[in-house]
Amino acid sequence: MTTDTTRGTDRSFLFVLGSSRPDGNTEILARAAAQQLPAGVPQRWVDLAQLPLPDFQDGRHETATWPGGESEETLRQATLEATDIVIASPLYWYTLSAQTKRYLDYWSGWLTVPDSDFAERMAGRTLWGVTVMSNDDETVGDALVTTLNHSAAYMRMRFGGVLFGNGSRPGQVRDDERAALRAKTFFQREAPLARFP
Repeated sequence: MTTDTTRGTDRSFLFVLGSSRPDGNTEILARAAAQQLPAGVPQRWVDLAQLPLPDFQDGRHETATWPGGESEETLRQATLEATDIVIASPLYWYTLSAQTKRYLDYWSGWLTVPDSDFAERMAGRTLWGVTVMSNDDETVGDALVTTLNHSAAYMRMRFGGVLFGNGSRPGQVRDDERAALRAKTFFQREAPLARFP
């Protein structure tokens, strides 16, 4: 019998920061939510602006292999070591930032590496989202939510939803009382298996 470590105490979180500026509103909100995790739960934070990836090249139908770089391997290992992956991306043009989308594009490559067990190892883990935007209407972030949900569904992962916050100027999300309240219990939410509509 296997143990579902994504739902038990043996959890480990990878926070993938996809902002183009350090200490942005989305990171502030993600850290507020992370503070509520039990003390023994490991957290790893990766800033995509500090660990840049080249543009993804799809080599599925080519004979030559794409040489993976150090940043790619660091991200791949960090992804595989986590039971819970948190995508912390500001809402840029109604969806994920370019850095975050590039990271997800690399999942496609990791799926097709010879002898890869990426899909098998990712199944059953949990994907979460955190985003801050300058609009009070959270429906403008529907495309971001759909991207994360569908990515989780394709990988047979759980999806814990998206923690929304409001803010534009640096640090402005700290004034969003509703987001602060949601952050206190966000990672306690039930995360069902993701489904396509």
